[in-house]
Amino acid sequence: MNPRDARAADPVAAATRVALVDDHALVREGVREILESQDDMMVVSEAATSGDAIAQVARHRPDVVLLDVELPDGEPTDTVTRMRALSPDSQIIMLSMYDGPQLLRRLINAGIRGYLLKSVCGEELLAAIRSVHRGSDRMVLAVSRDSLAQMQGITENVLSARELEILELVARALSNGQISTRLVISEATVKRHLRNIFAKLGAVSRIDAVNKAIAAALISPPHDQTHHRYRAG
Repeated sequence: MNPRDARAADPVAAATRVALVDDHALVREGVREILESQDDMMVVSEAATSGDAIAQVARHRPDVVLLDVELPDGEPTDTVTRMRALSPDSQIIMLSMYDGPQLLRRLINAGIRGYLLKSVCGEELLAAIRSVHRGSDRMVLAVSRDSLAQMQGITENVLSARELEILELVARALSNGQISTRLVISEATVKRHLRNIFAKLGAVSRIDAVNKAIAAALISPPHDQTHHRYRAG
């Protein structure tokens, strides 16, 4: 019997494995009770900090991570990025009291699969978990109408995945030649993408493009300049 058949034959193995991350024990307890009331879900780990959560995700490789957006020791997009690097098959759903469009855009770019306000009911939470675990490419969002409207404004000139990838490397001060080598594309292609980026963002230079993309939450600031605007050399 192959592993997939074995998992299907075992109800416990077939259950969606969920990691809970929230710095409030009472919240974790409430969510755990909701999940464990379901035959097709099980909680495999709990954490109250970003550092502990990242370690738990690396160890347990859960199917779904329910991640509080406000943890005492970590910036949310960095936490998501590190989790996805260590467990790329884990689908991450953010839980938050805040639905600002810029944060939401950064988290979507980082690879989350869902963003739910903590005001959602238990049925909505369960539906979101099942949706992302089924492997669909759909994004599950439960946010305010105002936030969605502002998101549309931010993404009117949205960059393509390749353009975002190139701009992230520009933000890390890589030259066109280094970018072409990293992405295995020609330097002329890099320059063409940059022209498109400048046009979409209304930018006049590489520095201007990076700063505008960071301000619009299209890309995250470089790790060593999280609190500073990008600048040359």
